[in-house]
Amino acid sequence: MITSAVSADLKQVPILVGGKPRNSNGRTAVQTNPATGEPVALVPYCTPEEISAAVEAAQAAFPAWSQTPVLQRARLMFKYRQLLEQHADELIRLCTEENGKTLEESKGSYQRGIECVEFAAGVPSLLMGETVQRVSPGVDSASVRQPIGVCVGITPFNFPLMVPLWMFPLAIACGNTFVLKPSDRVPRSAVRAAELLMEAGLPEGVMNVVHGAKDAVDALLGDPRVKAVSFVGSSPVAKYIYENAAKNGKRVQCLAGAKNHSVVMPDCDMKTTVESIMSSSFGCAGERCVATSVVVAVGEVAEPLIAELKKAGDATKIGPGDQPGCGMGPVITPEARERIMSYIELGQKEGAKLVRDGRKDTCDADGYYLGTTIFDNVKPNMRIAREEIFGPVLSVIRARDLPHALEIVNGSEHGNASSIYTKSGAAARQFSENAQTGMVGVNLGVPAPVAMFPFSGWKNSFFGDAHALGKDGVRFYTETKVVTSRWPG
Repeated sequence: MITSAVSADLKQVPILVGGKPRNSNGRTAVQTNPATGEPVALVPYCTPEEISAAVEAAQAAFPAWSQTPVLQRARLMFKYRQLLEQHADELIRLCTEENGKTLEESKGSYQRGIECVEFAAGVPSLLMGETVQRVSPGVDSASVRQPIGVCVGITPFNFPLMVPLWMFPLAIACGNTFVLKPSDRVPRSAVRAAELLMEAGLPEGVMNVVHGAKDAVDALLGDPRVKAVSFVGSSPVAKYIYENAAKNGKRVQCLAGAKNHSVVMPDCDMKTTVESIMSSSFGCAGERCVATSVVVAVGEVAEPLIAELKKAGDATKIGPGDQPGCGMGPVITPEARERIMSYIELGQKEGAKLVRDGRKDTCDADGYYLGTTIFDNVKPNMRIAREEIFGPVLSVIRARDLPHALEIVNGSEHGNASSIYTKSGAAARQFSENAQTGMVGVNLGVPAPVAMFPFSGWKNSFFGDAHALGKDGVRFYTETKVVTSRWPG
């Protein structure tokens, strides 16, 4: 337990068990604002007993909630959406304070979260089954979807509000109960979202929130009452959760790390291409799994493209995300900043050309800042080209033509997202058909789908069968039952 004078003045982030917020009895750590380094809250690490109590509350609430008419569950989501809108400014500012995003970035992620609640509100249509009459003389068959039980969400630091909203609204709308374990770096946005869901009228125990790190995750993975686990985070952790959840007989979806490529063709519109790449690569300080971290410059486009990217990088102002004119906020922690800078040093040692060094950028605040960094002449086998850096570092690889560019893209062990910038429909089609990534963008750098489509990473960017969001999400949070009937006449 931290007992310093500073921590004594901080409010502890509550846990939510059985519909009631309370303080944890576990140890605590100080959460800081990454833009200023100032302490803002005490983050608890739940005891095994508290985690078990949250699962028990969800288990106890499941029978009644699963029998609640689907239209009532949908109406609750409409009410929840209304409350989220009423508290929009509070939630957006809280995301910026916790994570360091600019207010505009927090607003965008908030809106994407709202879309997930809207999708969940359509659950009566999403749960419709199928019927075939007379599969045999006097025999009819029908398939129905039913909730599976207690579901768990384990969410990352980079989208404190949006990623939890990917999970629990749809799971709950489908008739399940939920235990959320948000990142211990950014727990307050998730807690506030859960509080508003309770305010919307959700019965006690249907939604629960606990806090912690690996010990909390292991307790949830090993609990036999948990039926499904959703996760977003790095590939090593995703693989660990996938293996251990599956070993314990649970349904699991793990959205993992990425190394996303954007192919730039010579016929691209340079202005909009540069704007799009800068937003994709350096938005949210590069801390997102759909960020462009490698640009594949095809042919003669390389020199003018790199010059324009450097110019745009020079014009990007770093600073606290709530300040006007700020183009990029801090990274999440001092440790993250040190790790990212070590990759910049590595890139230089590997022989890449450092076109722009973000380590030299400064601002007046005392947070964890690092400016836009751009490498040229990167080779596909370099570590900065292969490994997920998760920060504001962009590598440029030069390719002869589109087939060569596709070879580079498909050589990655990750397969989350990729993009192409071109005016050619033929090139766009060739790329879309042959890129080995689950999400493809044409003339846009963040091809993250809206809520009615699945977030469909491939290869080492996803572990599981049914992806998050869209109809995949509905399938993940439900069991299919087939009823075959014969009524003797």
